[in-house]
Amino acid sequence: MNPEKRRKIFERLRAANPDPTTELEYGTPFELLVAVVLSAQATDKSVNLATAVLFKEFNTPEKIAALGVERLEGYIKTIGLFRTKAKNVVALSKQLIEKHGGEVPAEREALEALPGVGRKTANVVLNTAFGQETMAVDTHIFRVANRTGIAPGKDVLEVERKLLKFTPPEFLKNAHHWLILHGRYVCLARKPGCPQCLIRDLCEFKGKTKAP
Repeated sequence: MNPEKRRKIFERLRAANPDPTTELEYGTPFELLVAVVLSAQATDKSVNLATAVLFKEFNTPEKIAALGVERLEGYIKTIGLFRTKAKNVVALSKQLIEKHGGEVPAEREALEALPGVGRKTANVVLNTAFGQETMAVDTHIFRVANRTGIAPGKDVLEVERKLLKFTPPEFLKNAHHWLILHGRYVCLARKPGCPQCLIRDLCEFKGKTKAP
C-alpha cells in the first residue's frame, strides 16, 4: 500500500471519529491497567459490568491487595479465566506498592514486569493512560492491518512494527483505537461489512463482500 492511500485511510477514520478511546470504563491509570488485564480473551462489555461494581470500593493497589485473591474472584467470576486473572491482579497490585509507590509506571519495561501484563496490555496502558504513541495489536488490529494492506505481517510484532513505521505521525496517538473499533464493528472476522465501510475504495482486500 502506498503512503498516500494509507494517509487517506487515517484521514477518513479521523473525520468519522475525531477523539477515539477505549471502550473499557476507567477513571485512573490503575483502573485501566486492571480492566485491560481482565479483558484478555473477554469482551469489554463483560469487564465493564464487573469493574462497575468492583471499582466502587476497590480501585487502588492497596485496596485490591487487601481484598485478596479469593474475594476478588467473587467480583470477576463472570469473566473468562477469572481465577488466573484474580491472582495476577492481586500480585501486580502488591508489586506496584512495593516497587512503584502504588503508582502505575509509564515505562514499558516496568509495566511488562508486572504479573499478567504482556506487550499488548502495556501498549494499551502507555497509549490510553499516558498518551504515548504505541500500537497494541490485538486480533482485530491484526486482521484489519493484514486484510486492508495497511500493515501486513505474519505475527503481531511484525504488524506492530509496520504500523509504527508506516502510520503518518499525526495519526499515531489514535491509530490503535481507530483500527480496533473498525475491526470490532465493520471489518468483522467472518463477514466484513464492506458495503458500509468508509474506506472500502482504499482497502486492498480482494474478497470484498457485496450488499445483499
